[in-house]
This record gives sequence, C-alpha cells and structure tokens, in this order.
Amino acid sequence: MTMAADSAGQRSLLQKIPPAVKWGLIALIQLGLISVPLIDRLQVQTSGIVVPLALVPVDPRDLLRGDYVIINLEIARISPDLPGGSGIESGDEVFVSLKTNGKAAASPEAISRSRDKAGALAIRGRVDYVNSEEIRVNYGIDAFFLPEGEGLIVEKLDLDRVLLDVAIAQDGRSLPMTLLVDGKAFKSDTRF
Repeated sequence: MTMAADSAGQRSLLQKIPPAVKWGLIALIQLGLISVPLIDRLQVQTSGIVVPLALVPVDPRDLLRGDYVIINLEIARISPDLPGGSGIESGDEVFVSLKTNGKAAASPEAISRSRDKAGALAIRGRVDYVNSEEIRVNYGIDAFFLPEGEGLIVEKLDLDRVLLDVAIAQDGRSLPMTLLVDGKAFKSDTRF
C-alpha cells in the first residue's frame, strides 16, 4: 500500500510541474547531448599540437554533405621494426610517437600500448591488422569535407603537394584541422 501511495505522490508532483518547465528540461537535456561532442572537438582544437601529416586522398562525394577527401594517412602503415612494434596485435589501442620535421610531414618513431611510454607527442589509434610487413593503425580521421566541386581539385593534385594539419591533444585524441597544398592552407575545418 505504501508503494501505491508513493506512486500517487510522484504523479501528483509531476502534475504540479508546469508544461513549460517540462519542455525546458527536455530542451536542456538535448542541448547537453549535442554539446558533448562539440566540447570535445573544441578542446582538441584549442589544446592540441598541430602537426602536418602526409596523406593519400581519394575524392568521393556525399549527396548530403558535398565533396570530401578520404583521408588515408601515411602514418597508418607502420613498420613492425619500429621500437615497440613487437607484440602489437589487431584490436590493440596504441599510441604512435611522432617526430616532427618542421613544415614537412611528421613521421612515426615508436609505438606503444601506453600513453605514458609514448613520448611527448603521440597520436592515439586502434590496430586494424598486423602482418610481417606492417602494422595498420586507424586513427579515426577518415574524411575531410570540402565545398562542392573542390574535391576534384584535390584529387587531381600530385600527392607530394598535399598534407593535412592535424591537432593532437595530450591524451592522443586527434582532429583534422587544415588541408595544405604546397604548404599553404587550402581549406580549413576548424569550425566545431
């Protein structure tokens, strides 16, 4: 009988809340859910170290979002001979230590399962597969969106001319920032 009384008390409490307050709470919850990925993206953009990475673009098209360049990072293929490469298996979360080369593309110098052992600048990824020739790592950076018609321009460029500036946070999270052609910004994706 106390359960019935508690249930009736809760219903009467909910009935006392004005509809505008109920809708306001629902709107706040939705805004909170939307803002979580935006805050994460903004944090990587503002606190991350921007590093140029070499890539191999392919240009498809998305009817809803326009042109985009598929990002195939050169650092996605790592030699198993790299320090820390032995013992890495498919599915492992790894941190790839990067060596910056000024305005040239950064290169991998070590791989580790632990962020603490990865050095000052390391990008986080997940190992797709391992064989005797390479360790294939997915960093979660797979597309860079461009205004309609500009994807074809990038597709026709010599790959040696194209780099991608990527912001890398201290914990290894990464985010594409700017597509570079001949060392100059071609398009930026710094909007969050």
